Formats: sequence, C-alpha cells, structure tokens
Amino acid sequence: MKPRHVLSAMTLAAAGVVTPVVGVAPAAHADTVICDQYGSTTAGKYVVMNNRWGSSATQCINVTSSGFQIQTQQGSTPTNGAPLSYPAIYLGCHYGNCSPGTDLPRQLGQIGSARSAISYNYVNGAAFDASYDIWMDSTPKTTGVNQTELMIWFNHQGGVQPIGSPVGTTNIGGQSWQVWQGNNGQNDVVSYVAPSPLSSWSFDVKDFVRDVESRGKATESWYLTSIQAGFEPWNGGAGLAVNSFSADA
Repeated sequence: MKPRHVLSAMTLAAAGVVTPVVGVAPAAHADTVICDQYGSTTAGKYVVMNNRWGSSATQCINVTSSGFQIQTQQGSTPTNGAPLSYPAIYLGCHYGNCSPGTDLPRQLGQIGSARSAISYNYVNGAAFDASYDIWMDSTPKTTGVNQTELMIWFNHQGGVQPIGSPVGTTNIGGQSWQVWQGNNGQNDVVSYVAPSPLSSWSFDVKDFVRDVESRGKATESWYLTSIQAGFEPWNGGAGLAVNSFSADA
C-alpha cells in the first residue's frame, strides 16, 4: 500500500510509501471484485491489489485474468495533495505480499533486462495518473518502505503532478520523458512523465533503472523489489483499467 502517515499533502502528492498487506492473497478467478481497503488476489504470476490507502470512501476493482478495472471510486481529494489510492498489478514483493514464484528481490547487477508490457484504458472527467511504480532498496527486503521509488507516468489528467520538481528531460526506449525528483519524507522518488498519453507500450524497466542510477539514487548492488503498474486517482476513475500486464526480471 502507499500510506503517507503524517506527512504534508503537498510533500506527499503522487509519492509511493506503502503499508503492509495482511494475510495471504487468495487465488484469482475471472471477474473477481475486491472492495476491501487492502484486499488483494493473484492473477497468474502477479498480485492485484485494491490499495485504498488514502480514503475511507468505497473503491472496488474488478480483477480479470490479465489485469483489472476500477469499478467504483467514490472518493475525492484536492489535486494539490496526495492521491486516494494506488490500485495496481505487480510482480515481486510488496510489504510481505509476494507474487507467486517470484525471485524478487534480486540484485540489479544480476538483472540483464526486465521486460514489461502494458495496455491501459482511460476515461475522461477524472483526476488521476496512470503509472508504473518500481521499488529498489540497498537490501533485499520484502517488507517496509524501500529507499527509492521509480515512477513512469504514462498519462495524467486533472492537473496532478509528481512529487518534487522537474529536473530536465531524457530519452528512454525511444520516448521522450520529463524527469522529476523529490522525497516524500520516507524515500526518494524519481518520476518520468510522458509528454503525451501512452495507452500501451513494451519496454525494458532496466533502462529506467540505469537512468536512476546515473542520478545517484541506486547502484547495481541494490535490489529490485517489485514492478507495479496501476492508477493513482484523486477523484473519479471508474472505468480506468489495466487491460493487460506482463513483467519479467
């Protein structure tokens, strides 16, 4: 999950700190609906989580065999503060909840490539970002907050922005990205924002990791903990979906 605890809203916007998942995730079936705040299930070799960490309002996701869709989102929060939640699908370990058969955490220097592909469905009239959340740490920890969070923003609407401030642009995977850097009080955050929406893409996560390393926020001796993809909604969002997701490290 992504709790911000007692940090200020402006400091917390779009950052990714997480809370533990309680219990073992049950096996998923097609069209499994999850409304529990921290409810999760498995979809093949991945975990899908509702992760409504920042709101008491109802949020439900419909889990499919290859992704999920936000079915109900009744919360709303100012867009200059932290989002409501981060419903996502992931490979690896997230606060002790590990995807089936994963070998993550794994040392970055032992990972030649980390291919991932995604297809998103967007809706109008909502304030959200559609983003990857990739976690790294200097130790092979599977619980607690990791030291560095790498976010890849495929799309955003409603005036939301990453934590920190822009520090330049770069080209990764044949795409141009605006780079933001900041800290939420618990971990460093490096965000890569697409200049125009991407609805689908296949890429190597390691290319982004190398750029983070060049900025002094990780080294090859660090560990990749998880590769996550989903949405951070501030308001609205019913109909937002990860149609398909794959990741390997």
